[in-house]
Amino acid sequence: MDAARLSPPRRLTVPIDNRWGAGDLSVLDFGDPKRPVDLVFCHANGFNAQAYRSILAPLASSLRILAPDLRGHGATTLPLPAKRKGWQDHRDDLVALLDSIDGPPVVLAGHSMGATSALLATAERPEKVSQVVAFDPVIWKRWAVAALKLPLIDRLPGHIPLVKGALRRRARFDSREQALAAYRNRGAFRGWSDVMVVDYLGSGLKAEGDGFVLTCPPTWEASNYAAQGHDPWKAMRDAGRPVRILKAENGSTCAVEPSPRGLPLVTVETVAEGTHFFPMLRPDIARDALFDAAV
Repeated sequence: MDAARLSPPRRLTVPIDNRWGAGDLSVLDFGDPKRPVDLVFCHANGFNAQAYRSILAPLASSLRILAPDLRGHGATTLPLPAKRKGWQDHRDDLVALLDSIDGPPVVLAGHSMGATSALLATAERPEKVSQVVAFDPVIWKRWAVAALKLPLIDRLPGHIPLVKGALRRRARFDSREQALAAYRNRGAFRGWSDVMVVDYLGSGLKAEGDGFVLTCPPTWEASNYAAQGHDPWKAMRDAGRPVRILKAENGSTCAVEPSPRGLPLVTVETVAEGTHFFPMLRPDIARDALFDAAV
């Protein structure tokens, strides 16, 4: 078996200095470091790149993959903006990452918030991206996206269930074992393998004092849920690149239907019986889609 597939990913840092603040973007680097980057994969809100290791690592025998910890997640040290209207900060950080990559255009992919951020970044740097693969991206209906830009919408975040749930999330644990017991087969982690949960906790916790805290603070996770003043519909139109969306059959966060009006390069497929977390529950489907795009 290829050594690149067996070896753990390397951790790189990419300096970022944009209008959202300066720091280091932490990136997992899978595969042969001598080959050009084939794929960049972006995680969901509240997670981190390492949570997707068991999905991405088997592809490393054929592909080189970069998986960043988005701002406010994992080992990334970028500051957290106090006032934000949307995911333009994640977009701009990904643009900086794309600008740092030498070689041919890459496949830009992601899950949930990461998928939407990938679309936003592609619209800014289409020449750096060959196509986008989006796993259940967060895309509201067109009218809702327009409404979320209105000034009065600033009053709503405190009433959004996902925001309230994130703010109630436990942020501190006495040990990693305690955290594993708290997450195993519960909530969003229901049905995940223990390997995936352990991988998530590997970058999802950091030592602090006599215990461990989440590397993605609940307030930042809540901010990501609340900040919806970006426009993925415009991004899909402006990208000028093929976009393959795989959306969940149950509880999807993606309102894009097959053959969306005015978006001839966008294709939409529904994952039968899939939930928002189908990449974790059906990693074979996620892996096949990424491989098909990158080869």
